[in-house]
Amino acid sequence: MKASRTNVDTLKSIDTRAKEEKLVLAALVGNQRAFEALYRLYQPSLLRFSHRLCNDETLARDAVQDAWMLTLRSMKQSFPPHTFRARVFKAVRWRTFDQIRRRRKNASDELFEEAIADEKPESWATGDQLRRLIKALPAGESEAVYLFYLEDLSVAEIAAVQEVPSGTVKSRLARARSRLKQQIEPQNDMADKNEAQNGSPRHDPRDNSVKLEIVK
Repeated sequence: MKASRTNVDTLKSIDTRAKEEKLVLAALVGNQRAFEALYRLYQPSLLRFSHRLCNDETLARDAVQDAWMLTLRSMKQSFPPHTFRARVFKAVRWRTFDQIRRRRKNASDELFEEAIADEKPESWATGDQLRRLIKALPAGESEAVYLFYLEDLSVAEIAAVQEVPSGTVKSRLARARSRLKQQIEPQNDMADKNEAQNGSPRHDPRDNSVKLEIVK
């Protein structure tokens, strides 16, 4: 009885696979209804698979949607229909990993910006000081500092403007801040000495100033 039941299940599985392959063949020649049938057939399994990888329902939905778009474009190319199942699961796997990496990168950018905002300033610079000194910085660093400190753009926005990775923007801001600090602190020290010698209060640069926060 068990052997008979196993044979029935095997035949059903073979029949199901055969029907799937017919749908794939139809989709490969542009049959939209066949592709929609494949979508309905695989969507629940793909969502479960993606969610198992990332444990995030929203991220899983986005990853599966991206994978279907990629799969739809790939239908313009011919491939053995029996490989469709592996192809679509592979696409979901990679798109899920892409979504995870993208989320981690965005979180890293946010933490970087929060660190700059939350840290107490190590030194101060007036807007005039900053505008004057950034002109001497290398072009990439000068742009990054100007956009971040004076125009209040985020790291991600600066990366888009400069067409570089966010990590490059972070490095430029860190290097530029170090250079600016080396130039600004001696100026402030000199002003303090003059104040002590002349007995006149030095203008507090925090008035109309820009914070040069610690960049990590």
